Amino acid sequence: MVVCQASKIHLPTPFASPSSSKTPTSLLFEPHSFSLALSHSDSSLSLFPSISFPFSSTQKSLSIPPPSSSSTFLLLKTQKSPNPRVLFVVAGPYKGGSKVLLRFFLYRNDGSKAFEKAKVVVSKQKGIEFDDKVGVLIDVSHGLKLIISGSVNFFALYSVSSSKVLIFGVNLVVDTDESDDGIAFKLMKFAVIDCLKPVFSISISFEWLVLGEENGVKVWSLRELVKGKKVKKVKNYGLSNGVIGDNNGVSNGGSSTSEIVSNGHLDGKIEKPSVSVKPRSGKHRQESAEPGACFVPFEPKEVKGLTSAKASSMSLKAISIQPLSSKRFLILDTVGDLFVLHVTDKTVGSDVTCYMRQLPHVMKVQMMAVFPDISSIVQAIFTSEKIQDMIPTAANSILILGQGSLYAYAIS
Repeated sequence: MVVCQASKIHLPTPFASPSSSKTPTSLLFEPHSFSLALSHSDSSLSLFPSISFPFSSTQKSLSIPPPSSSSTFLLLKTQKSPNPRVLFVVAGPYKGGSKVLLRFFLYRNDGSKAFEKAKVVVSKQKGIEFDDKVGVLIDVSHGLKLIISGSVNFFALYSVSSSKVLIFGVNLVVDTDESDDGIAFKLMKFAVIDCLKPVFSISISFEWLVLGEENGVKVWSLRELVKGKKVKKVKNYGLSNGVIGDNNGVSNGGSSTSEIVSNGHLDGKIEKPSVSVKPRSGKHRQESAEPGACFVPFEPKEVKGLTSAKASSMSLKAISIQPLSSKRFLILDTVGDLFVLHVTDKTVGSDVTCYMRQLPHVMKVQMMAVFPDISSIVQAIFTSEKIQDMIPTAANSILILGQGSLYAYAIS
């Protein structure tokens, strides 16, 4: 028998009142630093580092002013340091939505348990620039909707109006556990996917990028996406294009450089002093049948009251994607059915082999959450209630947001 114990979390004012312009609308949780991010109705954010339960109304937080349309947590891992760094990325419109503004906040590892504005170094690439006053500017239209999803060392950004998915990589410039004052990171655009079909959800985790589309999902090998292009090399130990340090795992396509350190799983070896002068992002097409990519359709369904021809023409959308393990993803479609996606690749660079199966259930699902501890038996929470958002915080607890109030559930 599953036993649940719920308790209401009393949020600090002024966003504790449902009538406040700062009413919570969604939440994100990062299990490594135990940090909570609340999005508010005025498009601002509140970032709570190292939360504990019972949640105190005096819990210190970082207020991030609007505008913000999407945000994600990102883990930075290197071969030198076993302890990952936590980065919070906020995306929003800039200059009327003609560009996308990215803001970055780094979790300090010095015992202060606080987030601060991160120091950013931007590679000299077309369509990406750094502004000291506001942050990183991406030359894509923001439009009405923007989706951002992060994992380890990489995050993906989808612009509906630009019909593009952009893959960015993040590396620490200074890697030390002694002091956070000199910590900075560099940002590089690795790939651009031109989309002919709409994308409804994104998951980037482990070694895969999964795009939720109509009637199925598109799976990309992250390794293939970020391999890079052939560029000119010079014998120099520094980069002349604004990047501090050596090549730091960026693949140049030459014989002396291996692939990028991708998501903490792929190891790159760099031969000094060969470095790239003009880093280029790879260009891809959503409909292409290139190596390392495949489309996985939903299983055909028979719908009561409809002929088989009409049923087959119904458009189902993959609206939510949650990773279960390095090779499995949980998919939710628009009618409330759940699917498990299995992904395999035999060798590096080979075609991806995928298949999807539908899970049996007795209810239609409106929202789902997967516990972050995938080392144990994977559990999931499914609900059909009118809940705004929910996120698991550990192997036996979950946060649920509804009617502007936040609740903590303990499961045993």
